[in-house]
Amino acid sequence: MTEQKLSDTSAAPGVQTIQASGPSGLHGSAGPVAPGPGAVAALWPLRLHHARLDPDGLLGRWQRRNAEETLPHCVDNLHRAGNIGNLRAAAGESDEAFAGMWFADSDVHKTLEAAAWELGTSSGDGALRSFVEDTTALLARAQQADGYLNSYFTVAAPDERWRKPDWSHELYCAGHLFQAAVAAARTGVSPGLVAVAQRFADLLVERFGPGGVEEVCGHPEIETALAELYRLTGRRPYLDLARRFLDLRGRGLLGHGRFGPAYYQDHVPVREAREVTGHSVRQLYLLAGMVDVAVETGDLALLDAAERLWADAFHRRTYVTGAHGSRHREEAYGDPYELPPDRAYGETCAAIASFQWNWRLLLATGRARYADEMERVLYNAFAAAVSSDGRHFFYSNPLQVRTGHASSGEEATASRLPWYSCACCPPNIARLMASLHGYLATADDEGVQIHLYASGSVNAEVAGAAARVDLRTGYPWHGRIELTVTSETRTPWTLALRVPSWCDAYKVLIDGGPVMAPAKDGYVRLTRAWAPGTTVVLDLEMPVRQVTAHPRVDAVRGCVALARGPLVYCLEQADLPPGTVLEDVRLDPAAEMTAAHREDLPDIPVVITAGGLVAHAGDSLYTAGARRERTGTPLTLTAVPYFLWGNRSEGPMRVWIPVAATE
Repeated sequence: MTEQKLSDTSAAPGVQTIQASGPSGLHGSAGPVAPGPGAVAALWPLRLHHARLDPDGLLGRWQRRNAEETLPHCVDNLHRAGNIGNLRAAAGESDEAFAGMWFADSDVHKTLEAAAWELGTSSGDGALRSFVEDTTALLARAQQADGYLNSYFTVAAPDERWRKPDWSHELYCAGHLFQAAVAAARTGVSPGLVAVAQRFADLLVERFGPGGVEEVCGHPEIETALAELYRLTGRRPYLDLARRFLDLRGRGLLGHGRFGPAYYQDHVPVREAREVTGHSVRQLYLLAGMVDVAVETGDLALLDAAERLWADAFHRRTYVTGAHGSRHREEAYGDPYELPPDRAYGETCAAIASFQWNWRLLLATGRARYADEMERVLYNAFAAAVSSDGRHFFYSNPLQVRTGHASSGEEATASRLPWYSCACCPPNIARLMASLHGYLATADDEGVQIHLYASGSVNAEVAGAAARVDLRTGYPWHGRIELTVTSETRTPWTLALRVPSWCDAYKVLIDGGPVMAPAKDGYVRLTRAWAPGTTVVLDLEMPVRQVTAHPRVDAVRGCVALARGPLVYCLEQADLPPGTVLEDVRLDPAAEMTAAHREDLPDIPVVITAGGLVAHAGDSLYTAGARRERTGTPLTLTAVPYFLWGNRSEGPMRVWIPVAATE
């Protein structure tokens, strides 16, 4: 394929080149992704402290829970599980044997990143700040003279350093270190971590850069991390190395391995790939790196490939909850439309990686579909992974748990666990949640775009003036979003509000009066010279929806999923009459469905009530001819948000509900 490039002064249709008025000077206070001056992108992120979540909204409560429960829990378990002890041994301060997975350092780095985002937003507590400072110092002491830093290959297997690129995760761990350093530098929490990261990155450039070893990592992540480290430091060799890793991928350098080269996305060059394949987290992190490198280098072929693979992933291989990965054996994507609900793997880290990839695509193109997917995965596949107490987690996220389910290991349990032997998910959850406010909105030369709705505020510099918008909403339970412009600008600018793809009807009011505001490309765009105190209301209708899957999704043919707003709902055994088997329940599609709060379920703001019945199909496993079900007593079905399942009690659950046969 002939490579296409965009110069610094040209752009693809609908894509602008970010100039100095965008992210120039942004990096000292930016969030996790900050395209540089001259990057080819449609939108730029806000400075991290220019977006805020109020603690009385759902996302704000999640972020506060993360700070008060999840983050301290992660820090405690890093000590308890031996991750910190491994680094002490690498520093020569302990003779303890190595503990845990060979990539255990990555959990330290992800927790460091989460702590940095949290401390950069709030004052935090002394214990969290001490963790960052102490761990940064420990990493510096554990680092080898040449810059290498990996406790497993220092303590447990020093002779294996760089010898198993397919499985060692050395570059994967380095990538998470770099991202932690970026967070520490941009928040000013621990700038010294950048020196540690750069020493390691310089070693990678020396070893793997032009004329060096031609290798790629079996677990992509280093590509997106190197791109961000370049954005922070301006060191072009880091970006060049990220691009080199992408260029080398697909040449079979990793060998066949246990699952074949497609498992590592090493079977075809990235620009030529037509399908997402293999381990879903690896694939999604690779795609995030592709977008980062594309916008920084103007490589249109790379961006085109990422969008082409997006279409394959989201049109043929993504669960209704936004989860990715239908095969347990390889934690991998399956065939097109292979989406069994009870065998869904849906790793939590894949949900996080999907969110991150879609954010990068949103910045690159400005297309609403990427914000839609961020919303879907955030409120469903990602949110379900965390318990209400913030201290228990799912590794995999099924869409159905059968009666009599027997767990087949930590990663296939029907209940959330406090920690895992492979503990990649909890610290990953913590780092996304700590930086969540940075994903609410963007800006461009025309104005401000609101992508995710939550109570809080956003600020941006537009046309040389400050634009501030306060938001109040009960979203996702209610569709009314109230916005107040609190700044005064003489120059007109555009306030763009996303109309989610699930919404068929909405109203817009300005200062209490209705206005005609048709959505274009997924956004209502309101342009004026805004006076302080001007109010805007976007009222999205939220009826209960019966969602059906493509007929090629054989596993859920004859079923529907219930949804309202961005939330997918499910049935739980806890809401069925005693003695009722969940697998025997059928939905009456003609019965009225309502959405309301129930006094007997005080912790669930809105439940869906629907009509149903119990079907009796007999005891024989197979029968000749069409099987006829006998219907029993009608019953009222209560559906709860999928992200809340398993918090009241363990037991069967299902998202896809069989529809009762009509006579």
